Amino acid sequence: MKVLNLQCAQGHGFEGWFASEADFRQQTDSGLLTCPLCGQAQIARLPSAPRLNLHGASGHRSDAGESAEASRNAEPQPPATTHQVAAIPDGLPAALQAAWLRAVRQVLAHTENVGQRFAEEARRIHYGEAPERGIRGKASPAETDALLAEGIAVLPLPIPEGMDGPVQ
Repeated sequence: MKVLNLQCAQGHGFEGWFASEADFRQQTDSGLLTCPLCGQAQIARLPSAPRLNLHGASGHRSDAGESAEASRNAEPQPPATTHQVAAIPDGLPAALQAAWLRAVRQVLAHTENVGQRFAEEARRIHYGEAPERGIRGKASPAETDALLAEGIAVLPLPIPEGMDGPVQ
């Protein structure tokens, strides 16, 4: 089993588990590998320190030990992108990512998925034709604008594929 540190073009870091290096390449090349946060399919593999079994090793460092130490201390390099991103303090992306995932999980746990009927159901609730409750679903930008124009509060929230349904 290969455990790889990955990052999408938007800078979201995540871990991927693959049966082999060939499995990773096949999934990447076929577009099956996407960011769990934004769905971006442009994924880069980040450098990671190898896991070395140094049990029983002598007290001196070998070249392999020095290169493993250098790998552990090296800063991960983001994938090349065509746009510039402002510098973000260390630890902040992971904290923001974790907070965003908690918010998405909270929404998923406390709302009903009405799917493509979102705009219709939001109107029914707003005009008292359906019981008031939290709903989520899909709406086009035009439908969202129309709901807002009618005074119906909506909040676009991207939910990664696979979070809103059974995991296979």
